Amino acid sequence: MPNNPTWIGSVFRMTCPRCRRGDLFPTSSFSLRLPFKQYEHCPKCGQNYFPEPGFYYGAMFISYIGSGFFSLGFVMLLHWVLGVGFAMSFLFLLLWGTLFFVWWFRLSRSLYFHIVQKYRPQATAAVDAGTITKSVPTIVSGT
Repeated sequence: MPNNPTWIGSVFRMTCPRCRRGDLFPTSSFSLRLPFKQYEHCPKCGQNYFPEPGFYYGAMFISYIGSGFFSLGFVMLLHWVLGVGFAMSFLFLLLWGTLFFVWWFRLSRSLYFHIVQKYRPQATAAVDAGTITKSVPTIVSGT
């Protein structure tokens, strides 16, 4: 593990925003097992991943806006720049959306949580030193 984990690296690795060491999700984004399940708290520092009911409602807006702009850019690139037919461009977009749906869902949650939760270098140091006691996280529904 790097000594100084970066914000953007932590977002894309989908790790805890407080300590940047523990995973947000129990499985890989491309695993068909438990695609929408998330840990209740950080397995390394104990940060609560569901601080209030409806906490991830803001992640829905990030997902919606990001996927909208991506979709426009993707179809425009294929259609105008590469000369792919309009219908085929949308077909490729549907294929991309099908393959990366769970990854995009998780990335939106990770980004939102990193925006609202402050990084604590002391938590990272404590996790690395092994001085934090935490319970084993339970896996809860990600919705």
